[in-house]
Amino acid sequence: MTENNEKYLFFSDLDDTLLTFDKKVSPKTHEALKRFVERGNSFIICSGRGLDSALCVQKELGLEFPGTYIAAYNGCQIYDCDAKKTIFKVGLPLDIVREIFKMAEEYGVYVHTYNDEYILCGKDDEEIQDYRKVVKTPVIISPDPLEYLDSDPCKVICIELHDHEKQERFRNAVASRYGEIIDTMYSSAYYLELIPKGYGKGTAVRTLAEMLGVPISRTIAAGDAENDNSMLKAAGLGICMLNGSEGTKASADVITTLDNNHDGLVEFLDRY
Repeated sequence: MTENNEKYLFFSDLDDTLLTFDKKVSPKTHEALKRFVERGNSFIICSGRGLDSALCVQKELGLEFPGTYIAAYNGCQIYDCDAKKTIFKVGLPLDIVREIFKMAEEYGVYVHTYNDEYILCGKDDEEIQDYRKVVKTPVIISPDPLEYLDSDPCKVICIELHDHEKQERFRNAVASRYGEIIDTMYSSAYYLELIPKGYGKGTAVRTLAEMLGVPISRTIAAGDAENDNSMLKAAGLGICMLNGSEGTKASADVITTLDNNHDGLVEFLDRY
């Protein structure tokens, strides 16, 4: 087993990075991850998904390796899978979240947030139905979904399936009003993520590396979308998938030669 100052930490996004387009981990990539961990390194799922959803993916796809962590909600909650406990969490102020929900109504866009067990939304719209094709977390639909929060939620997500310009108007309004409190970024063409200012996947890399006593130079991060950019910049090696966005490619140190459907991460996992 390696010492902490000799081990590597591999932070990986899930959708369109580690996972294929049909939401699986290929046998070849799974074996490469297994070898990586067996050499004394640690694997960290670093996703925009909530903790419940990330844990489901971990279990269903056989990613329960020793020493694994989950950085959920774009890194705003870090969970120690071995100890089964949260070791870091930051949230958006509840009063601001309530204002965001009001703004969403004004701009005609769908938003939801989360508590520890449920997705919380105001209407059973097309957007939540589409979202739950992938994310199986149960939903509470209520005229006042925020009454089911007893602490500050890690993020709010805005989903718009048809009118990106409308979503951008909402994003600009949020940034104009709450730019000192909230960061906004896309995790896909349809998902706009709202998280506490100054946090994100890059913070997760730095925070967990410090907690574990691992130098940043021995951290690796892989992603494909805008919400991954801070992680790729923070890590010792930032990897963008061949199928990634142009902005994310520009944030990376290297770009895979194969996409997420063709084991693009294997060559890097086998180096460490």
